Amino acid sequence: MKHTAGTLLYRQSPKDGLEVLLVHPSGNYNKKAPWGIPKGLPDPLEDLEAAARRETLEETGVVAGELEFLGEVDYTKSKKRVHCFFGKLPSRARPHCASWEVDKAEIIGIKQAQKIIHPDQRTLLDLLLARISDG
Repeated sequence: MKHTAGTLLYRQSPKDGLEVLLVHPSGNYNKKAPWGIPKGLPDPLEDLEAAARRETLEETGVVAGELEFLGEVDYTKSKKRVHCFFGKLPSRARPHCASWEVDKAEIIGIKQAQKIIHPDQRTLLDLLLARISDG
């Protein structure tokens, strides 16, 4: 099983409520692909949180602040496990496509995110909602 690591960064917008940072994979074959959290494979000897931070920076240009482990999900088809860390989106963050791997990096309202995120990652949004509503 491949192991990947990523972040689910969020903010509370006074106007739009809960928003999360998601990316969309690039390439013509991915035009209709679902969105997902910024994530990727850890380098040899790199711990999962460090990999999640690096991948977020590489894909979105955003430097993640304090993170906590949120959980993990397994992809049903590819046998890939995604380890996810969550934290508040830095207030000055201006996500952009910082890698050829993504063609979009955007802050998206939670209701829209639930519709467009990869089905196997949808659980991560549920976990986030449960964690931040607990305080």
